[in-house]
Amino acid sequence: MAEFEVVVGDAAGDTRQFDVDGQDANRFLGLELGAEVDGGAVGLDGYTLELTGGSDDAGRPMRPEVAGSDLKELLLEGGVGYEPSRDGERKRVTVRGSEVSEATAQVNASVVDGGTLAEALDDDEDDAE
Repeated sequence: MAEFEVVVGDAAGDTRQFDVDGQDANRFLGLELGAEVDGGAVGLDGYTLELTGGSDDAGRPMRPEVAGSDLKELLLEGGVGYEPSRDGERKRVTVRGSEVSEATAQVNASVVDGGTLAEALDDDEDDAE
């Protein structure tokens, strides 16, 4: 059974972390970076989320240009997974593909439609009282 953390950010700069498992986690499996998913999977009903990144349990980042969910060694000059310390420096780095799988430990997403996280979470807190 899949289980991972979903880190959701919005245009206002607010970020929240949600633990997802069971059927809600299955909504993410098989999706690629850039795909949109219903926010109900993380308790944000009426919101649409776009997958923007993620990593596996060893901290290897997901790269959008790598197809599938397997590991691959790339020679990187910069970007996600490697920051060079001087001009022209390159390094071979192991990264994960752009597809969410059972090996994914964290998924990053941003709110595309529905409002801000503060509005959604304030509404939930008002309902609980």
